[in-house]
Amino acid sequence: MKRICGTAVSAVLLICLLAIALTVACSSPSSSPSGGTQSSSASAPVKKEPVLYTGKACYSQIASVAARWQPDAVPFHMESALNAESNGHDGKSTIWRAMFASPSRRTYKVFTCSGSRLKDEAPLGVTSGAEIAYGPTIPALMFQTFLLTTDSDQAYTTAQEKGGAKLMEKNPQQAVLYTLDWNPKDKALLWVVFYGSSTTDSKGIGVIDASTGKFLRAAK
Repeated sequence: MKRICGTAVSAVLLICLLAIALTVACSSPSSSPSGGTQSSSASAPVKKEPVLYTGKACYSQIASVAARWQPDAVPFHMESALNAESNGHDGKSTIWRAMFASPSRRTYKVFTCSGSRLKDEAPLGVTSGAEIAYGPTIPALMFQTFLLTTDSDQAYTTAQEKGGAKLMEKNPQQAVLYTLDWNPKDKALLWVVFYGSSTTDSKGIGVIDASTGKFLRAAK
């Protein structure tokens, strides 16, 4: 009788030990062949997308930085740039540059507004170059911010309606550039839309009043 009871107790103990072993095995983390633990779903690196800006969006950022450089800073030129991230369609680019002058110091700076992720472009945000003395022609090109009411995307739409769309039909990947300047002859702030990879080599040009949004003329 004692032998039977001893055997029964041993069997119960064995079952308990097996249950404990199985519990520990199930709760322990899985290991890699090298001994380290692995996540069930490895997180993939997040790709940082470039930011495409309209002219006015970048102008506002640059103007704020320029005012901190010199309170009397006044703009006299702005332009977009082309790169692998943007071809200028829809009035947008990842890179815009603007020139602001300080009449009291008779100097100017080139500011770059960047939404680019490219290594060879300016870093994200607004940066500026060295302070440079300006010549006698610059004061006549300065303009006031309140004159800029028409954005580059609106200028693009207007240029498209006035012949740009036909150029796009021939080449859907046609590069588009933008400049913003005060024109002393017209006495107006003008967007000039260039259908080309440079301002000196374009398939067509559209000139739009940056204050009224009115299409003024076309050129080649």
